[in-house]
Amino acid sequence: MSRLPIRLRVTLAFTAVMAIVLAGIGVFLHQQLRTELDNSIDQDLHARASELVGQIRVSDAGLGEAARTALAARGEEFAQVLTSSGMVFDAPAQRPEPPVLTSADLAGVQPGAPVAFERRGVPGLGTEPVRLVASGIRFEHQALVVVVGRSLADRDQALSSLQTLLLIGLPLALLLASLTAYAAAGGALRPVEAMRRRAAEISAAESSQRLPLPPARDELWRLGETLNAMLDRIQAALERERAFVDDASHELRTPLAMHRSELELALRYGGSEAELRASIVSAAEEADRLSLLAENLLVLARFDRGQALKTEVLDADDILETVRERLAGRAGEESRTLVVEPITAAAVRGDRVRLEQALSNLVENALRHGGGEIRLSTRENGASVEFHVTDEGTGFAPEFLADAFERFRLADPARGGAGAGLGLSIVKAIALAHGGDAGVANRPGGGADVWLRIPQG
Repeated sequence: MSRLPIRLRVTLAFTAVMAIVLAGIGVFLHQQLRTELDNSIDQDLHARASELVGQIRVSDAGLGEAARTALAARGEEFAQVLTSSGMVFDAPAQRPEPPVLTSADLAGVQPGAPVAFERRGVPGLGTEPVRLVASGIRFEHQALVVVVGRSLADRDQALSSLQTLLLIGLPLALLLASLTAYAAAGGALRPVEAMRRRAAEISAAESSQRLPLPPARDELWRLGETLNAMLDRIQAALERERAFVDDASHELRTPLAMHRSELELALRYGGSEAELRASIVSAAEEADRLSLLAENLLVLARFDRGQALKTEVLDADDILETVRERLAGRAGEESRTLVVEPITAAAVRGDRVRLEQALSNLVENALRHGGGEIRLSTRENGASVEFHVTDEGTGFAPEFLADAFERFRLADPARGGAGAGLGLSIVKAIALAHGGDAGVANRPGGGADVWLRIPQG
């Protein structure tokens, strides 16, 4: 069953349910008609029994002419008067009649409480089914039972006709309902087929296409909306990937070209040992830059894939002090001061190596693009801790603030050789991997303020 197409499965399930419902309706109609016909026959028999009782009471002894005429009638309807012992009362000697009920049947018949019977093969009435109503009466100081009956041939014929109609009509109705269900299921699944065909056409080269949505805002419409939103995210990821590859290729091209040029110059014009050494030093610097760029690209690629962090509870100010000690020498070379603000005793849950890498990137940016004293500090912000790195330089250009964390975005394009524009991107990636965020702003008094927010430990 599970291997069948959905359309066929829905149709079969609907057909099974409809078959049960139609069968139940057929049984109900047959039983209802039988009950109504029986009630109608019983009412008629009760009326005839009352009429016959009235005709019997006309005479004080024996049956009168009217009663005898009613009792003598035969056909689909008949009547009989029996004694309590089961004998025919005042039967004509020339035409004896067998009783239609036995003494056992008559035992429960009381005056004023008619009893109905249904018999087949009643003596003298053939094999046809008959309906009998027995009513008790006191006559000539004895208990008598007036029995009236009617053939059920008409009732059985009506029931048989209904049964024939049901056996013909219900299967036809079931077939029509099944075909309608099959067509309706096909119509309901048509939007799914349209989505499938469109999905088969979507590729990396045609990622801008979207799935068609049905006009009704139903479950299929919501499914299409969800899938289109997923395609939007996939397209955005592909575009970011393409931009990343393009930018990486561009950034790698320049140092590689310079590296090759330095080596070619050393081979052609390195006449003296000093010139050869200078060329080798320059080539080594370019190789270092390439190595750093490749390492940064690798870090971003790992975070894009969801790199797992080795988190632990860390002292926030201890991390700042470690970064200060690591970069104090570099700051001294630039005649700059690197200061950590007083301890706040805040704790965070994070990866120490990655947090130190992010803060080192911020300090490197401040040394490269900022001015004056560089200050490292922490602030508690609700359930998070913010790590701030500020300087006293000119700050960032206003147009840079909106996309400062974009990859290969340089704060000072004129100094592009000093970096690849990946430092802040790595900071953002590390913050997001910790469940936090990062931000950048210009200080009111001058200088830049770059921070990352990490959940408390």
